[in-house]
Amino acid sequence: MVDEMLFVCHANMCRSPMAEYIARRLLAAHPVTVASAGTDALDGAPMHPYAVDVAAGTGADPAAFRTRRLRAEHLASATLVLTATRRQRSVCTSLAPAALHRTFTIRQFARLAAATEAHAARDGSPLRAAVAAAALARGRLQPAAPDADDLRDPVGGSPADFRRCAEEIERSIRPVLALIATAG
Repeated sequence: MVDEMLFVCHANMCRSPMAEYIARRLLAAHPVTVASAGTDALDGAPMHPYAVDVAAGTGADPAAFRTRRLRAEHLASATLVLTATRRQRSVCTSLAPAALHRTFTIRQFARLAAATEAHAARDGSPLRAAVAAAALARGRLQPAAPDADDLRDPVGGSPADFRRCAEEIERSIRPVLALIATAG
């Protein structure tokens, strides 16, 4: 069984495609596909040039990447939805209410993943076990400060701003990998 991790940001030009490429590299040993979309994206636009540089640094060729607007079917097929901000998380759950228990901001999920332990996957899906553990932890842990869950948009910034954003994305994905490993 192959699970899907979906990253969502505003335009699908910076944060979510960088997250897609970083996660794809980090999850290469796991049966997980990775995709991205934007709540306000225009279908078919190229990735931001500074984000292209970050994506290329993962060893992949991002030249063919094109943005896509978030649709309900993307959310329906995703095992885990990770958004850049609380606003985008809200858009996702409004568009597909059934995705509520598997939709988090990327920083929120990292915090929850670091604070819990997944049980062995009964259905053979470590990602599903990790999502279930994080969903349970969400109800037990104190909420974070409002801005603690949002990943700052680097658009309009320098290449260094994009690299810092990518580093924050990777830091946020690492606890997810650890949680998947405990369930695998």
